[in-house]
Amino acid sequence: MEANDQSRSARKHRAIMDAATQVFLEKGYSGTSMDDIAKLAAVSKQTVYKHFADKEKLFAEIILATTDRVDAMVDLVAGIPADAGRLEENLTRLAGQFLAALTQPQVLQLRRLVIANADAFPGLGAAWYEQGFERVLATLAATFQRLTREGVLRVGDPLLAAQHFSGLLLWIPVNRAMFHGSPQHTQAELDHYAAAGVAAFLGAYR
Repeated sequence: MEANDQSRSARKHRAIMDAATQVFLEKGYSGTSMDDIAKLAAVSKQTVYKHFADKEKLFAEIILATTDRVDAMVDLVAGIPADAGRLEENLTRLAGQFLAALTQPQVLQLRRLVIANADAFPGLGAAWYEQGFERVLATLAATFQRLTREGVLRVGDPLLAAQHFSGLLLWIPVNRAMFHGSPQHTQAELDHYAAAGVAAFLGAYR
């Protein structure tokens, strides 16, 4: 019976998290009520408060839970082989996967949601950045440092090079999405940003 109770509690927790994510993305933080979340999760408001003390704690948990998705990207970045002959091909493949992951509609919505509430919850915004994108940058920097030691790249400041690499890829599609409120790119455009960004990066660092 106890195991069933724990399983039922876990399902309700997940349902509340999923509902809260959807409502916060649709209505923003200030426009969301615990009643909205309870209704969508098909639980009572008392159940929501049993799992989360208040709206702020629920908001923080759903935002920070999304940083788990970064693990796959970190593994991908760390796995670039030191193959000088296929460096451009390998980096372009990475760039395409990087763009695909970071320009997904929900990722862009989350980014806008965090930025919109950065004044109210500066610690949450910083934590989201540090546990998410900054981890990818740190891994990318370590990878570029390794490729430099192995004679494939020529990088003096690995972290700055990681910023340059990501900036060349993300500046156009992410900024367009931030100002328009939704993704504006096509897959063909993402492919072009990946190839052109890698070419520019290697022009500076190969």
